[in-house]
Amino acid sequence: MKTLITNGAIINADETLAGDVLIDGEKIAAVGAAIPKSGVDRVIDAAGKLIMPGGIDVHTHLEMPVGDIASSDDFFTGHRAAAFGGTTTHLDFANQAHGQTLRDTINAWHSRANPKAVIDYGYHITVVDGNDAVLAEIAELKSMGVNTVKMLMAYKGRVMVDDETLFKVMQKCAEQDLLVMTHCENGDAIYTLQNQALAAGHTEPIWHALTRPALLEAEATNRAIKLAEVAGCRLYVVHVTNAGSLEAIALSRAKGNTKLNAETCIQYFFFTKDDLKRPNFEGAKWICSPPFREASDPPALWAGVAKGDLDIVSTDHCPWLMEHRLRGLRNFMDIPNGVPSIEHRMTLLWHFGVGEGRITPQRFVQLTAANPAKLFGIPQKGRIAPGLDADVLVWDPNAENVISAKTHKMRVDYDCWEGTVTRGKPAQVLRRGELLVDGDAWLGVAGSGQYLRRA
Repeated sequence: MKTLITNGAIINADETLAGDVLIDGEKIAAVGAAIPKSGVDRVIDAAGKLIMPGGIDVHTHLEMPVGDIASSDDFFTGHRAAAFGGTTTHLDFANQAHGQTLRDTINAWHSRANPKAVIDYGYHITVVDGNDAVLAEIAELKSMGVNTVKMLMAYKGRVMVDDETLFKVMQKCAEQDLLVMTHCENGDAIYTLQNQALAAGHTEPIWHALTRPALLEAEATNRAIKLAEVAGCRLYVVHVTNAGSLEAIALSRAKGNTKLNAETCIQYFFFTKDDLKRPNFEGAKWICSPPFREASDPPALWAGVAKGDLDIVSTDHCPWLMEHRLRGLRNFMDIPNGVPSIEHRMTLLWHFGVGEGRITPQRFVQLTAANPAKLFGIPQKGRIAPGLDADVLVWDPNAENVISAKTHKMRVDYDCWEGTVTRGKPAQVLRRGELLVDGDAWLGVAGSGQYLRRA
């Protein structure tokens, strides 16, 4: 099937031009002025609109098991929500359980994703065991289509790795040219602070933030950077939340570290730890790790995005129903962590970033599509150009949207941005040439999303 998108302004990470986009099957066939309509099956008039590459969200947690529950969006509801927000590709975390092989971990995620997927997807592997068998298996990851390994420096006693494991895995990843991703918090110190808080009778949601201070994220960020430098591996710091962590990243890069990249997540531009103080247990909705910080940190993150110290804006989408949150009524440590945001990343970043003059439209494309494609080995996506996948947004910069749990597509019964008004959203969303979203209409089919084998 051939689709012609005409009369729009095409925005890539490095250019803006007026023209048309011809799609033939799953690929972009041509980009240029006045492409003939002969032989075209469908014409989309983008007059007054923008044509941009579909968003790539490199940090999500769909249907993620935690004990006897799982995050509430699966690979269908999460994909549908993502597509309505303009995201056509995402990378989820396949989390190793203690004693599980990496191949079995990835196969478990395939069983969740394959029947339901609508947008294209891939995995990072989260390593929790540092034994010889796991270290040996890291060499096989590329054959499974995985080129990223994540480790967590927090959640002591659960999924946290010690420095020895962190360093050994970094060394092995350097040998295999795999990208290491780190969740940077000092888990040992946090564990101590949490036990002290509970012993003193502090159980409210705010203590989630108070026992995970920003300095412990900054310390762990600096430690991960130095260990990665010694190991010689590429490092990607996930969900940067505060000025101290950002300073460690900027300083290392200023000194010539070309193997270091970092992201923040859309929610860290908007909320602070004071949101966890909301009455009637409402603060539990804002529980995520690392937690929200001081009022001075969101402006620092916006500056980091504008200057280039942060390369990507992702979501860390990990939604929980309110009944799951209520498990922490008597102990803040029982509140499952995560903020639902996969649907809102693009629209919020456009409105508050581009719309308020913090970033340019080209920088928007860099942060949401081009840089994710480049850093995570997805060269067929992230740009409007001939030969690439036809992941295309027809973006209406004037369309207004009011965020509400009553209308969002995520499977969660509240919304942290409830009532927020944004301007700019997708009018049409195409994934590999297939129209998934047309205005308010959903046309996607479960199982049509493809697994991305990244190398």
